[in-house]
Amino acid sequence: MMSREIPPKRKYELKKRAEQMAETHQRITEAAIELHGTVGPSRTTLSAVAERAGVERRTLYRHFPTEADLFAACSSHYFAANPWPDLDDWRAIRDPKQRLARALDELYAYYERTEPMLTNVLRDAELVGLARDAVAPLHAYLEEAAETLTSGRQARGQKRKLLKRALRHALAFPTWRSLSTNGIGRTDAARLITALVEAADGDRRNSPLSITEPHHPVSPGPAE
Repeated sequence: MMSREIPPKRKYELKKRAEQMAETHQRITEAAIELHGTVGPSRTTLSAVAERAGVERRTLYRHFPTEADLFAACSSHYFAANPWPDLDDWRAIRDPKQRLARALDELYAYYERTEPMLTNVLRDAELVGLARDAVAPLHAYLEEAAETLTSGRQARGQKRKLLKRALRHALAFPTWRSLSTNGIGRTDAARLITALVEAADGDRRNSPLSITEPHHPVSPGPAE
């Protein structure tokens, strides 16, 4: 009777082959991510990815039969390597104002680290459907984050809707980037945006930016 056991040499060859395939797969994925972060998805061609990865196009297609497969791999790989802040950590903070302060500090720090990639991909999401799909998980995360930060606040009805919109604006990458490119650091950016949210919540007294009307003494009119 013939043994069905694979000979040790063949086992080694199969293992080596699998390792090489995995290494090539990762190299192609990382090459695409690098191009997305430098020139953007809309300007990234498969030929450029193959060249950056040091493989032929037929090898690229063997690993990623479609461009959608490559985009999906890039998205999952990038967000796994650059995870956004944990919402459970925020939920553990009972006070809404402290929760917001923690959230903005952590999320804006995340944006600082990932600015080149997010700038390119969010820009090209307006042009490339696959780029739009790639950032869909981030948008879903930010929606859930806004819900988390709305929890525990007293606003109701239309005011609560306004509050949630203000929070969604506060969490958006373009909001942070607009402040950052105007020379506003993370701490001040969080302070300004917190003021916006607290104003939307109707709690101006506890807003970090107290805005009061200047007092102009009334000059006496001319004597009659």
